[in-house]
Amino acid sequence: GISGQAGALRLAIARALIEADSEDRPPLKKAGFLTRDARATERKKYGLKKARKAPQYSKR
Repeated sequence: GISGQAGALRLAIARALIEADSEDRPPLKKAGFLTRDARATERKKYGLKKARKAPQYSKR
């Protein structure tokens, strides 16, 4: 969404600044601007409705 795009833009700008001047690297790294957000959607598993949501359980 919007937040993810903003994070990607932040990383792209930080990388471009390093390409232009490598002295910018330490402060950007300390601020956390060079770390990619590695989270990705979890895959759907068979036997489940979604990645973690199980079908409704009935005792009887």
